[in-house]
Amino acid sequence: QVQLVESGGGLVQAGDSLRLSCVVSGLTFSWCTMGWFRQAPGKERDFVAAITRSGDETRYADSVKGRFTISRDNAKNTVFLQLDSLKPEDTTVYYCAAHHGLQLGVVPSAYDYWGQGTLVTVSS
Repeated sequence: QVQLVESGGGLVQAGDSLRLSCVVSGLTFSWCTMGWFRQAPGKERDFVAAITRSGDETRYADSVKGRFTISRDNAKNTVFLQLDSLKPEDTTVYYCAAHHGLQLGVVPSAYDYWGQGTLVTVSS
């Protein structure tokens, strides 16, 4: 059974940092391209970041470029999202996703497996 479990969300002030984690089971993690998305109530799920199987290439949404960093530890079956310089507009639920292709997809339909999400709230 495939499972992706996010953690690390919480309530922080503007300018603070968080590190989100997503632990993957039921998949050969090192064969998976991984991504992070975020979705607020009533809005579409938006791309945040993606990383290749080996971690040697990444892709970011313009809105987070320079502030967020995606990374992975294949020995621990875990992908991370480091969120720095957080802004109130970053407040929403963050989801991790996986697929077996090579492309760093920027739309939800590119991914086959999803976690349940972790909530990030940034106060001003």
